[in-house]
Amino acid sequence: QVQLVESGGGLVQAGGSLRLSCVASGSILSLNGMGWYRQAPGEQRELVAVISNGGSTVYADSVKGRFTISRDNAKNTMYLQMNSLKPEDTAAYYCNADIIVLRSVTVKTYWGQGTQVTVSS
Repeated sequence: QVQLVESGGGLVQAGGSLRLSCVASGSILSLNGMGWYRQAPGEQRELVAVISNGGSTVYADSVKGRFTISRDNAKNTMYLQMNSLKPEDTAAYYCNADIIVLRSVTVKTYWGQGTQVTVSS
């Protein structure tokens, strides 16, 4: 069993900052690429940022220069530092990870339950 648990969401004024965390736990053999996605009401889920297990990153154009994705492989944890937040950043934020579990050779993508970020104007 593998779990991804997000934390750090909340209500913040425009221009403020939040730091999201995503912790992976369970029978993990290999934790590969990880990413943050978000979904606003009535919208499709969209990519925010991804990071490889080597630390390579890709960002959505809408968050470049404001958000920073990072990870601590020793702690199986990924972070998203969000600065200069805008009302349009309001969404549920989800983490995902490509994981190989113990006694398996198959990579499977897991998702967390999400954490709400609300930015007031």
